[in-house]
Amino acid sequence: MKYFSLAPALAFASALALVVPAHAADKNSKEGAEASQKSKKPKRITDRRDPNYVRCRSEPVIGSLAKKKRICMTNAEWAEYVRKGSRESQEFVDGLQSGMAESN
Repeated sequence: MKYFSLAPALAFASALALVVPAHAADKNSKEGAEASQKSKKPKRITDRRDPNYVRCRSEPVIGSLAKKKRICMTNAEWAEYVRKGSRESQEFVDGLQSGMAESN
């Protein structure tokens, strides 16, 4: 009958005893980091006048009687959207008026 050497088994058990707690500590630190990232979510903005408050509106789709397109932007983006539309429409009207004055 052969005798098995206990040295390799003891070496493996001691190595395993060192690795398992280190792995568990690493896993706990990852979970803690994820929890802290979740808690760092930006606060929900409730003031409707805040420039970062998101507003959504539905606009009809041209060529469809029922289809609507939902557009969401912050208050600051809506203000720029309105300014751009006003500027473009003013340029269009100015172009028409200058064209009418030249043709007379």
